[in-house]
Amino acid sequence: MKINYLCLSYDDLSKDQLYTLLALRQEVFVVEQHCPYLDADGNDQQAYHLLGLTENGALATYVRLLPVGSSYQDYAAIGRVITAPFARGKKLGRPLMITAIEQTKAIWGDVPIKLSAQAHLQGYYGSVGFSPVGEVYLEDGIPHVGMVYERREIV
Repeated sequence: MKINYLCLSYDDLSKDQLYTLLALRQEVFVVEQHCPYLDADGNDQQAYHLLGLTENGALATYVRLLPVGSSYQDYAAIGRVITAPFARGKKLGRPLMITAIEQTKAIWGDVPIKLSAQAHLQGYYGSVGFSPVGEVYLEDGIPHVGMVYERREIV
């Protein structure tokens, strides 16, 4: 499946793009993962939104990029990492994360990057250069671990 990436600030998102990405986030994080939480957390307005679109324009992957100081004092943040149910199993996760890292660097320069990973996905994030920091903790009832990006060649 060929994916075209579009990275937009909140102000540059169309109403339809915003609706589609919010619907996907709710479908996966709230409904599918049985995790009632407030997804509209006030951070979308300062974020860049990386949309992975199929050739026919369907939202297949998504990630939210936040500037240094928004989620973590000394780090830019990557979060809300999603592959849509119809697009799973097609090896789209690594290209999404590699693009997210590249876009974070393109937007804010050579800043340190951190994310909060579901604990069972440490290997996935590790495969693109993230290393765990600290202990596993519960976030919205799901085990998570902090991970920071360490510049290295991705294989």
